[in-house]
Amino acid sequence: MKMFNPKVNYYENTCFRCGHTVYQVDKIGPLKDFTFFHKGCFKCVVCGTTLSLRTYCNNQHDHEDKEVYCCSHAPKIGPGHVDGSAVGIRAALNAPKSAQYVNDQIRGTGKGTFDAEALAIKPHLNHSRDSADGHNASLNSDYPYGRFDASALHIAHALRATEVQRNYKKISYDRPLNSYLDKEIQMQLEIRHRKEEDDLYRKFAKQREEEEKKMKEQIQEEWETELERLTSRLEKEMAAKKRKPEEQRVLTLRHQNERDDLERNMTLKSSKKKESLTKKLLEHERSARSLVEKHSKEMMNLIQQKKSEYLRDQGDQEEMELPPYPSQAPPPGPPAQAKVEIYSDPMVFHDIDQQAIAVAQEDQKTFTDLLRRLIGNCSSDVEKARAIFRWITVKNLNTMEFDDTAQTDTPMGLLRGIKHGTESYHVLFKRLCSYAGLHCVVIKGYSKSAGYQPGVRFEDNRFRNSWNAVYVAGAWRFVQCNWGARHLVNAKEVPKSGHRGKSDSLRYEYDDHYFLTDPKEFIYEFFPLQPEWQLLKRSITLQEFEELPFVRSLFFRYGLYFPEENTKAVMRTDSTGATTIRIGMPAHLQSSLIFHYNLKFYENETDTYDGVSLKRFVMQSVVGNVVAFRVHAPSSGALLLDIFANAVTPREYLTGEPMKFKSVCKFKILCDELQTVMVPLPDCASGEWGPMKATRLFGLIPLTHQDALIFAGRDLEIQFRMSRPLTDFMATLHKNGSEERKLSKHVSHSVSEDVVTFYISFPEEGQYGMDIYTREVSHGESEREKEKHLLTHCCKYLINSSKRN
Repeated sequence: MKMFNPKVNYYENTCFRCGHTVYQVDKIGPLKDFTFFHKGCFKCVVCGTTLSLRTYCNNQHDHEDKEVYCCSHAPKIGPGHVDGSAVGIRAALNAPKSAQYVNDQIRGTGKGTFDAEALAIKPHLNHSRDSADGHNASLNSDYPYGRFDASALHIAHALRATEVQRNYKKISYDRPLNSYLDKEIQMQLEIRHRKEEDDLYRKFAKQREEEEKKMKEQIQEEWETELERLTSRLEKEMAAKKRKPEEQRVLTLRHQNERDDLERNMTLKSSKKKESLTKKLLEHERSARSLVEKHSKEMMNLIQQKKSEYLRDQGDQEEMELPPYPSQAPPPGPPAQAKVEIYSDPMVFHDIDQQAIAVAQEDQKTFTDLLRRLIGNCSSDVEKARAIFRWITVKNLNTMEFDDTAQTDTPMGLLRGIKHGTESYHVLFKRLCSYAGLHCVVIKGYSKSAGYQPGVRFEDNRFRNSWNAVYVAGAWRFVQCNWGARHLVNAKEVPKSGHRGKSDSLRYEYDDHYFLTDPKEFIYEFFPLQPEWQLLKRSITLQEFEELPFVRSLFFRYGLYFPEENTKAVMRTDSTGATTIRIGMPAHLQSSLIFHYNLKFYENETDTYDGVSLKRFVMQSVVGNVVAFRVHAPSSGALLLDIFANAVTPREYLTGEPMKFKSVCKFKILCDELQTVMVPLPDCASGEWGPMKATRLFGLIPLTHQDALIFAGRDLEIQFRMSRPLTDFMATLHKNGSEERKLSKHVSHSVSEDVVTFYISFPEEGQYGMDIYTREVSHGESEREKEKHLLTHCCKYLINSSKRN
């Protein structure tokens, strides 16, 4: 591991577009002001076209702009006010037009326009435009015509108009629904659909009532028959001959026991009949979903018909201005763009999300009303899908209570499909998408959901699941509303529809990972029954899906990855019982990510072995941007390794604020045979080994030992340099079978200017663990703030002491 160098020049190896490290094999640059790009990031910032060193352009009118453009989207001179006297071209302005063509890039469409030919500057502009190979001719000293001075022409405002908006690229635009579909027409179709649904629900209710009544009558009849038989037998036995009181008591007790057994059997039989009835009622669900499918197609056809009529009336010009949304659902295929190319920060949807939250607290009686409120301000298909996604994730349908007497034309009647058990998150999302004019499908398959553990085979229906794919931004993209819904945070109760007050101050959380999830990430948790709906360039098999590491959404939100291809859900140990799992971290989170882990036996979930915590059989360490977990199985069998993470600032860590770790991935560790007896690591503080933690969080730079494992003799010195003031250092030694109190006198430290040195004299040979603690120097804080700066664990070393070292 290299020594931490605070003077590393990151300017030379960081991608200007994504901010991640650029390696030599994937580097383009240096370009303008020594900027670098990944080959995959070297795209036009406007349209995303892949560029090369021969085809890229810079913004020639804004020298502070370091972005790259294709020839078509490189900012060009726009219209503006021209001061003829300032540039000595008064006569040229008065000259007649001498060319047949007008340069539309210069000429405007109103007052104040001028002819570029008359100004004799068209060759200059054309030369600039012809420099699309990336070499800026206007900056070349050999350029014969000098520099075109935009400021002299007073057209700075026109140049500003050409600047690229880099926040949220609305890849696929659409017109507001109100512009081409009258609300009343959509409402009429919904009313017809609702009537068909109500007829179906009434049929369901009648069938269910009849089936339940029939079942109860059968159970009651069987109960009475059996009870009559037991009672008749008792009476005959009691009357057979004169019984003694003790014999009568025995017969009565036997009769009571038989009656209890009968009651238990009848209860069990009743449960089985109800289960059979429930399975039968699943046919209702399938019928209802089929009806939703039919209604969705009819709604989409209506919207497409009205949009086509509107475009035909408007003429071809407007149709050319916006990328058209397909009238028919395209076949499934991998998206050409990643999610981050559509949006990189969920805050771009802040206004849409707030609108969805507000609408979720209101009452709507029809889907038409609901969708008009949700997507009224949406100008792209992505925004429409986002509004629907956030409304569903806020609504918390799983805990919604329904009044049995609710009419279909009430707010509760709007979601009566939830009440009847025929509609769920994904079916509702599809329905609402059709009202917004978006193609959407329901996908069925397997998921690594609650209760799943790595290594489990998908052999039955336990982990069957459904989700959506919606066609937005020119491609099919995954949406999982059910997993995206995390609902209310710090809220004692769910707000009721139509109620204000406390609900206004509630903070709604959701998981953005499950909105437009990239297929290469989605496949880790969801496996569709139809391979084409994996949306991957190469589909995988169910066995390959089972072998993929078991990861959670937080894994991708932190940008984590597996640097080794052989990382599987089940990791087998070598003959010594050891295996290593490595996880890569993005450059921008290396200084803030903290990892933790739990190890327990796979079958019985116990976390100790011979009275020793299983955590002491795992060595966690960080080298560069990779965190490694070295597991040594204490015995043959299966173990479960759960890895957690949290992103914290050094300030949060130093003040001792409680940290909540969340699971990012799990692994099954399988040890078939153990040929070497493993001993646990010394009982040190939990967490990673080595000095990397001290460097990241405390600014302590190791001067002598940069690896977690140290081989030493009977004496050892470890030195650090402080990059910021620290105080109250403390070190403790640990060794299996030795008391910490007796070892304390064998370790000490000294501080000289900015260097702290730890001295260790080992009482005997063996393996030791060394914990180091410190805290920041307080500068004028209050007593309460000083109390927060407690001694905090800084780092730990594993030391093997031997005379041979």
